[in-house]
Amino acid sequence: MTASSLRGPSDPTVQPVPASVVEQVDAADTTLSNPKRAVVALGSNLGNRLETLQGAVDALEDTPGVRIKAVSPVYETEPWGVEPGSQPTYYNAVVVLKTTLPPSSLLERAHAVEEAFNRVRDERWGPRTLDVDIVAYADVVSDDPRLTLPHPRAHERAFVLAPWYDVDPEALLPGRGPVAELLAAVTRHGVAARGDLELRLPE
Repeated sequence: MTASSLRGPSDPTVQPVPASVVEQVDAADTTLSNPKRAVVALGSNLGNRLETLQGAVDALEDTPGVRIKAVSPVYETEPWGVEPGSQPTYYNAVVVLKTTLPPSSLLERAHAVEEAFNRVRDERWGPRTLDVDIVAYADVVSDDPRLTLPHPRAHERAFVLAPWYDVDPEALLPGRGPVAELLAAVTRHGVAARGDLELRLPE
């Protein structure tokens, strides 16, 4: 009797995998099904700012359907839109990720991460433990008031453009053009790289 004759139709090693099982596996692995590239800006000017930013990076990575591809250097930034010296400085960073979540779900997750760090929205440009802003999502351009894409002020903010350029020098801001050109057109006053600080890319 040969080995091949032992392998009858009941031998699982020669059975095709049922299509239903393949579909279940594909559905469970949401990280591989047509992911979109998104750019998320992080900022904190209350509490342990570096620890908070790292916590936000880790929380985003822990989100089903999200995989972080790059984390920028940390920048220290004067607060935007307020009297100088009236608030602590910000730590800012940018995360580039791939996601299968639609923009609305990614926004919900961003708000949930903010709330986990006790973010309070009671004052425009007020101090906050954590800001998580979606800067861009693929090449989507949308004026939806709940989530305007790309972020309506990203093109004029060095604390977004500088760290984004650091991790992706060829980046484009949809509807606005190359990040490198946008960064060259704005002032970097009050926005300084902190080479002594580092955020870890999740394992």
